[in-house]
Amino acid sequence: MKKAKPRMTGPGGLFPMGCKHKKSIITLMVFGAACLLAATRANAFNAPAAGTFAFDIYDIGVNQILKGPIGFAAGVGSMVAASVMAIRQMLLPAVATVLGGAFLLKADSVVTSLGALIG
Repeated sequence: MKKAKPRMTGPGGLFPMGCKHKKSIITLMVFGAACLLAATRANAFNAPAAGTFAFDIYDIGVNQILKGPIGFAAGVGSMVAASVMAIRQMLLPAVATVLGGAFLLKADSVVTSLGALIG
């Protein structure tokens, strides 16, 4: 008795596992499109005003650590680590480390342009 082989499409096809996962993939695609269409507007993140509850936490976390010398040193360190990874031919982790280091080095512009989706 011969075993039936699972039906596979080409390796570059939209559904490489065949028809078995076709419905779940289409469901996830429709759900993702619905989530993107449901977002109505984006508002920029505002820093808390001086004297409010969260201002001290924001001041220490963002102004003194992220934008300060600790954030700069972490950004430079991640760039050095990314160059070591690139020399060792670990390209995907090196790219991710470069992106993280760039966010740390440009933290002042990232924090001011950070937006939150409000539905």
